[in-house]
Amino acid sequence: MAFTCIEICSGAGGQSLGIEEAGFEHLALVDDDPDCCATLRINRPGWNVIQKDVREFTVGDFSPVDLFAGGVPCPPFSVAGKQLGCDDERDLFPQAIRLIQECRPRAIMLENVRGFLDASFAAYRTNLFYSLESMGYRVHWKLLNASHYNVPQLRPRVVIVGLHEDVKGVFQWPDPVHSPELSVGNVLYDLMAINGWKGVDKWRDGATGVAPTLVGGSKKHGGPDLGPTRAKQAWAGLGVNGHLISKDPPHADFEGMPMLTVRMAARIQGFPDEWQFAGKKTSSYRQVGNAFPPPVASAVARAIASCLS
Repeated sequence: MAFTCIEICSGAGGQSLGIEEAGFEHLALVDDDPDCCATLRINRPGWNVIQKDVREFTVGDFSPVDLFAGGVPCPPFSVAGKQLGCDDERDLFPQAIRLIQECRPRAIMLENVRGFLDASFAAYRTNLFYSLESMGYRVHWKLLNASHYNVPQLRPRVVIVGLHEDVKGVFQWPDPVHSPELSVGNVLYDLMAINGWKGVDKWRDGATGVAPTLVGGSKKHGGPDLGPTRAKQAWAGLGVNGHLISKDPPHADFEGMPMLTVRMAARIQGFPDEWQFAGKKTSSYRQVGNAFPPPVASAVARAIASCLS
């Protein structure tokens, strides 16, 4: 039988896909964004997608559960924001603790941005880990780079794993996977070439590095671009215009630096090409830019599953 999972703040399904690939069956996926929920329903009609504010969600009939997972909102800890932490209304770690208390899962998997490790949040982290430990969980945390797990993007993310003391397996972080072919040019070559762009070979030969972290922005801030000035400069170094997201790949006689399409951004995040995104371009890109890369989620979820077996 498959292990079971409840996932909050599921977004467009990056973490969900990885968890599914690792052998978990979702009992419920919760998110308050209508386009994200539509994306999940389009791609996985059989999933139990619940469009609701996590603050109003209760576990109800979904327990017992093997894994409780979520990518709680990052703006409270992101260096791109004001880093208000617990004073930010978007901080949903307390809701995650509440739901973990309700369902008492065998394992926990939560992710957030690198800013969560800043010294200013030391007391916050201590309180969070103490809350989990007081419920009987052995807590592990680590900063993982997506590029170490076959994703052509840096994307450092803090991953928190908790195993209940009743679980006898010993958790070990997944080993990095290094691919010499992992570069923006190689990964996006066929998508850039799809309209017969004559300059695609030259572009590929110059785009030899992995991408900087995609920035999706929040509902209040951020649009269809690739992030702040530093990120745009890094993209320019890879021959990509990061000021906008394009509807279409470059045409045959295109000159200059091409822009990414939503599909290209999704591939940079590690989504499969068949994964569809609901909503208009800005919403679709925001869903992609805010996702947890499926290959990273899969690697961690597999490590958790091996402990639960």
